[in-house]
Amino acid sequence: MASPARPAAPWRNRLADGLLLVPGIGWLLLFFFVPLVIIFVVSFGTKDATGHVVLGDLGLQNYFEASKPEFLPAFGNSVRYSLLTTILSLLIGYPIAYWISRHGGRHKIVLLILVMLPFWTSYLIRTYAWMIILRDNGVANSILMALGLTSDPIPFLNTDFSVVLGMTYGFLPFAILPLYVSIDRLDDDLVQAGRDLYATGRGAFLHIILPLTMPGIIAAAVLTFIPAMGDYVTPDLLGGAQTSTIAKVVQVLFTSGRDWPYGSALGFLLMVITLAGTLFAIRSLRQETFG
Repeated sequence: MASPARPAAPWRNRLADGLLLVPGIGWLLLFFFVPLVIIFVVSFGTKDATGHVVLGDLGLQNYFEASKPEFLPAFGNSVRYSLLTTILSLLIGYPIAYWISRHGGRHKIVLLILVMLPFWTSYLIRTYAWMIILRDNGVANSILMALGLTSDPIPFLNTDFSVVLGMTYGFLPFAILPLYVSIDRLDDDLVQAGRDLYATGRGAFLHIILPLTMPGIIAAAVLTFIPAMGDYVTPDLLGGAQTSTIAKVVQVLFTSGRDWPYGSALGFLLMVITLAGTLFAIRSLRQETFG
């Protein structure tokens, strides 16, 4: 009689699981960690008369310059645009994700593909499309004037409204997808139990659905807020030259300014502040939600 096969040793299972992580870790090290280290090192250098980076005399001068109060208005605009974009993305994305999860039926995959459809087109092209829609002789003003709602073109373009609108449109899928995953995993029996205990629809949503889907809300907020803080295309094209954000300042320093050390210091400082603020907000929100 043949003896039963022995199960694999636990250390072999752990080794096999670890090997699956090697490609992902290698990719992150090569294309994320290494460039980040390069930027960090460059941020301590200087530039010569020709604009080349000089690492002979490292110092903190660039960080002192990046901490000047003159950048506070640009940083404030970045935070304001990002917060508004995140809030609007959550308010718009949650009902969409809820409807797809609860009423999408066998068309869920098709609906999710439609949500991701804008990603099949360049972000720059989509932003230029909004310029055509919002300009004085664009689609929006043409429709409003044809309906008789206004006699003169409304200045949509080069305003805070156009910037927030464009950013919300661009980052809305980042909010819908994690919200959908969180809502789709929700156990309907828990909601039904609350309704059996005489909870109203509003009460069931506030005390059952919303707390249980909070991880998805947090993930959606993070995935929307962080890229919105680093977006310079939308504020530059839809907000015009008068719209100043910290990402636009960094972009100018790296391109026309050719001051890579200064731009690296400002960009690295922006990244640290954004991550620290995001982690603090997540921790505070988790404590208030879960105790």
